[in-house]
Amino acid sequence: MEWVLPDPFVIDIHVADEAIDAYQHVNNSEYLRWVEQSSWAHSEALGLSLDRYRQLDRAMVVHRHELDYLAPAFAGDELQLATWIVECDGRFSLTRRFQLVRVSDAKTLLYARTRFACVALSTGRPKRLPDEYQRIYGDAVIEEPSAAR
Repeated sequence: MEWVLPDPFVIDIHVADEAIDAYQHVNNSEYLRWVEQSSWAHSEALGLSLDRYRQLDRAMVVHRHELDYLAPAFAGDELQLATWIVECDGRFSLTRRFQLVRVSDAKTLLYARTRFACVALSTGRPKRLPDEYQRIYGDAVIEEPSAAR
């Protein structure tokens, strides 16, 4: 697969019939659901599970989603969704990029970007990234070429 950035974290997706809308292609809400699944899978692979979030009383909540739909996906399609952490300010936020590709023809169907903000789970109020988040997420940052931003 040709990815826009090096060393992606990738999940495989099989498009189920339930993902199809009245237009006979994947409903746009499914793409957002897959972005969330990919984010969690990557965080867990890095060692930050939901249980660890709870222990640290922190959460990374969505501040902004940007989704660019380039082409539709259909029932039965096999897809790969890549994610990268492209920014971690070491204080309150991090940003991920995503690329969704159909395996059969290597066509990119979606580009997305999500900015997350750190909050205390107990209060929902903004909180600094714990040292563990800074280290783990910071070490995972992939530099974006300026043209790719």
